[in-house]
Amino acid sequence: MSLAHSTRPTTIAHIEGTAAPVSREDLLAAEEPLEIRVNGQSVAVVMRTPGHDRELAAGFLVTEGILHHAEEVLDMVYCRGATAEPEENVLDVLLAPEAKVDLGKLTRHVFTSSSCGICSKASIEAVQAQFPPIGQQLRPDRVVLGLLPDRLREAQAGFDRTGGLHASALFTLEGKLRVVREDVGRHNALDKVVGRMFFENGLPLKDTLLLVSGRVSFEIMQKALGAGIPVVAAISAPTSAAVDFARASGQVLVGFLRHPRMNVYAGTLAD
Repeated sequence: MSLAHSTRPTTIAHIEGTAAPVSREDLLAAEEPLEIRVNGQSVAVVMRTPGHDRELAAGFLVTEGILHHAEEVLDMVYCRGATAEPEENVLDVLLAPEAKVDLGKLTRHVFTSSSCGICSKASIEAVQAQFPPIGQQLRPDRVVLGLLPDRLREAQAGFDRTGGLHASALFTLEGKLRVVREDVGRHNALDKVVGRMFFENGLPLKDTLLLVSGRVSFEIMQKALGAGIPVVAAISAPTSAAVDFARASGQVLVGFLRHPRMNVYAGTLAD
C-alpha cells in the first residue's frame, strides 16, 4: 500500500508538559468510504484506508461466501462519476459469464459490529452453515508463534507513520511472512490479506497462521474460517464470542501474544 494513499497530512498544535503549544505537521491514517458493487448492484459500503481496494473487495466477498475462485471475477473497475472520471470510492466487481453467485448469502449486514447483540450460538451456526469447521485441527509451535509479533511489527510501515492502522499478516507454519496488509479497520486488513491470496488461487488457507495487531472479534474469526485459516493469534485480547466461535469451528485461538507469554483460548499448541 502506498503511504501516499494510506496517510493524510495535517497541522496540529503539539503540547509537551507546560510549554506553549507548537504548530507542526502530522500524518493521519486515511479513512474513506468504499462502495462495493457486484455487476452494478451495491452490496456494501465500508470505511477503509485507500489502497489494495481490489483485494479488499475480493476478500470481503470471499469471507461472505459469495466468491470462491479467482476465475469467477472478470474484472474490477472503478465506476465513473458525473465528470466521466473514475470514482475511486466506488468499485464494481464484474463477474465472469459462467460465475454463479448468491448475493442472498451476505451476512455483513447482520454481523456488523461488536454492539450488534446477536453474537450467540445461533449466529455461530448461521456462519457455519456457509463455512464448515476446520477438518483437522493444527497444533502450532509455541516458539514460532512467539516470533511473529516482531516480524509483523517490522512490516507495519503505515503504523510507523501514523500510529493509527491495524494490521493482519499471514505466515507459514514455520513463521515465514507471506503477506501483510494495514487498514483503519481490523476486518478490512484481513479482507485485504484474503483477497491477495484469492487472486493467487491460494484458498483455502490451510497450514497457515494469521496474526492480527489488535483484539479478535467474532467477525475476525468468521472471516478467518471463511478463508480456511486454522490458527488465529492476536497481540491483544479476544472477545467471548470469538472464543466460542473458535472452539465450535475447530480453530486455534491465541491472545495476548507477547513473547514468551501467550494465552491459548481454543485448541492446543505443540509440546
